[in-house]
Amino acid sequence: MTSAPVITGIGVVAPTGLGAEAHWSATLSGTRAIGTIRRFESGSYPVRVAGEAGNFVAAGNVPGRLIPQTDHWTHMALVATDMALADAGVDPSALPEYEMGVVTASSAGGVAFGQREIQELWSKGPRHVGAYQSIAWFYAATTGQISIRHGMRGPCGVVVAEQAGALESLAQARRVLEDGARLVVSGGTEAPFSPYGLTCQIAGGLMSTHGDPALAYRPFDIGANGYVAGEGGAILIVEDAASARARGAEKVYGVIAGHAATFDPAPGTGRPPALRRAVELALAEAGLAPGDVDVVFADAAGTPELDRAEAEVIAAVFGAHGVPVTAPKTMTGRLYAGGPSLDVATALLAMRDSVLPPTVGVAELVPDYEIDLVRDEPRPRRVRSALIIARGYGGFNAALVLRAPNSTRQEETDERTHA
Repeated sequence: MTSAPVITGIGVVAPTGLGAEAHWSATLSGTRAIGTIRRFESGSYPVRVAGEAGNFVAAGNVPGRLIPQTDHWTHMALVATDMALADAGVDPSALPEYEMGVVTASSAGGVAFGQREIQELWSKGPRHVGAYQSIAWFYAATTGQISIRHGMRGPCGVVVAEQAGALESLAQARRVLEDGARLVVSGGTEAPFSPYGLTCQIAGGLMSTHGDPALAYRPFDIGANGYVAGEGGAILIVEDAASARARGAEKVYGVIAGHAATFDPAPGTGRPPALRRAVELALAEAGLAPGDVDVVFADAAGTPELDRAEAEVIAAVFGAHGVPVTAPKTMTGRLYAGGPSLDVATALLAMRDSVLPPTVGVAELVPDYEIDLVRDEPRPRRVRSALIIARGYGGFNAALVLRAPNSTRQEETDERTHA
């Protein structure tokens, strides 16, 4: 362990399972957790499939008084935080309250809660709107509830940048540690499913309208026709390495080694997109050459134009077929602010177990996409470093580099030389 920020705990609530190990097992087995929407009757909508966390129940897992005060998205984050803290072996009451922070990401906020209260307003009148409507829908509600529940009174915040926000939250957690905090709860969850929430997503024009769950989300495939949304995500415990060592942390999953964020120029300006720059800047900050990266977790937008842009960036940076690329989100759908944090958790488990998770459902890769896509089956491979890519609607780009504990660039180069 060094002075770099380390991740010591993982909590997962996802369509693929509750808890990191359940999610990991389902992911390695290629379990597709996308199906017909069950949360509400979706037959009249052009989008009818989603990745729902069907096994998650708030009752019994979230304090009863909080359930009516908060949205489903916050319920999932509270449970994932409990999992992550337990996984890290952290007792928040044993640490100084002002040296623990919370930085999460959110894209939709509490849409189901908000819809319910607005329906009450218009059907019954203002006296039937609960007081918690003023906060439960708000993007920062989850951060606030985690902070209150665990007595974390240090720097807190929320990042709103759609998919890119989850990686941004980890970058912000790193800044908080640099300013003197010991521990930050970070990552994101999402619960975008309600009639109102789905309507807002459809308006973006990027969702798949295919009614067959097996064919609706196929990034990089010749039949790519949009993405499928999912719910859930991952919460991660990010610590200062010296503090983690001092408290006797039993394990470190990985090190946050590099990060960069860019924003695409407005259409019609003639300036190039900025995703490649985000990738290159993140690698530079991590002190890695492209050949040092063992796997790329792709954003995998699922539309031909966006898939092509990402495939071209990966091939340009790493060379044609130069690095394994995977998109396990094909099993869950795109979880918005929860998706990249789940990718980070999955990448850390890949480091631990030396295996790359598969991309499912891609029947025929677009012929001129020069990427080495890990398809259908896990691929054994030692993972010393991983790159996670995320893009957010409207032009956000983010890239995050993880490194295995105690690895150095020289060690990685030596391993490849002897291989």
